[in-house]
Amino acid sequence: MTLKTPVSKLPTTGTTIFTVMSQLAEQHGAVNLSQGFPDFDPPRRLIELVSEHLEAGNNQYAPMAGVVALREAIVAAIDRRYEVAADAESEVTITSGATEALFCAILALARPDDEVIVFDPAYDSYEPAVTLAGARTVHLPLDPPDFQIDWDRLGEALNARTRLVVINSPHNPTGTLLIRDDLEHFAETLAPYDCYVISDEVYEHIAFDAAGHSSILAHPALRERGIAISSFGKTFHATGWKVGYAVGPESLTAELRRVHQFCTFATTTPIQHAIAAYLQEHPDHYLALPTFYREKRDHLLSVMSETPFRFTPAQGTYFQLADYSAISGLNDVEFSRRLTIDYGVATIPISVFYESPPVSHLVRFCFAKETSTLDEAAHRLVELRQFEK
Repeated sequence: MTLKTPVSKLPTTGTTIFTVMSQLAEQHGAVNLSQGFPDFDPPRRLIELVSEHLEAGNNQYAPMAGVVALREAIVAAIDRRYEVAADAESEVTITSGATEALFCAILALARPDDEVIVFDPAYDSYEPAVTLAGARTVHLPLDPPDFQIDWDRLGEALNARTRLVVINSPHNPTGTLLIRDDLEHFAETLAPYDCYVISDEVYEHIAFDAAGHSSILAHPALRERGIAISSFGKTFHATGWKVGYAVGPESLTAELRRVHQFCTFATTTPIQHAIAAYLQEHPDHYLALPTFYREKRDHLLSVMSETPFRFTPAQGTYFQLADYSAISGLNDVEFSRRLTIDYGVATIPISVFYESPPVSHLVRFCFAKETSTLDEAAHRLVELRQFEK
């Protein structure tokens, strides 16, 4: 019997752009400023703690919801940062990276024929999860150069079928922030509707404005209808460890856990114990991150100042958009390929984050890199001149 080719559940989804560009960078010996990972290590003490817990025998399944000590440390951190009380037993879930948390939250809450609103440019994991849930993704654009939510447009898109709205701040890939007033507008706009919120806050500790990050956890009306998702990979420069977490009211957390237990069940045990211990020893680690990454952003902007790229400084994340319109009229996908192959610097095109890309010439650089890496990238690009329009 000849087996039929399976009908794809994600027929329009190819290999993620992050994999494509990192592979291209490796093939051509390019400086990889594309995929969002640091080229430096987590804190030395945290690595030591991981080793200690490996040796201590914490190598079997963790509780499905996460190691208790880590959930309690997260609750303490939320209280310290946002002055919000959360329950470690019923409102916090440890996941295998923030992407798993996003996937489980969307699968748990979106149903066939529901609508889920996302804002483009949107992180590329949102829509596939919506599609697998049988729901429909509604794309609302964040228009350049400010990339701010159009509240009137959101109000027009909301309807009785809207099940979820996904927001992301600090925003990947644009580096913009939602401030407290934005969350007020958001809550007022959602008030008449029976829908939930997923807030992707994985870069919560990397916000450069004086006001810092505004979380839905600190907004009562949004907290009761939302799940906030964060990432220790971003906070501790350890993206390969894949440890994230979701915080939401008990009713939503219960549904998320129903999916999580059959997705990964539990996340790496010794690393959970190590992070819990590190948070006990260094509860203020996150306070240094804005200055740490602001200095890297500013260094990138400084060393790139002699290139033809134009920049508006990012407000948060460890990504910086760059306008290449003075260099080329190529579309951003082809421009990114040419930049990688011909000039040895890999970046990410922005159009791939849109359903209907606007006319713009923007690419995204990752500045979570050693100074020497950023210097080498700038050195390769300083000779960049106009090429094929």
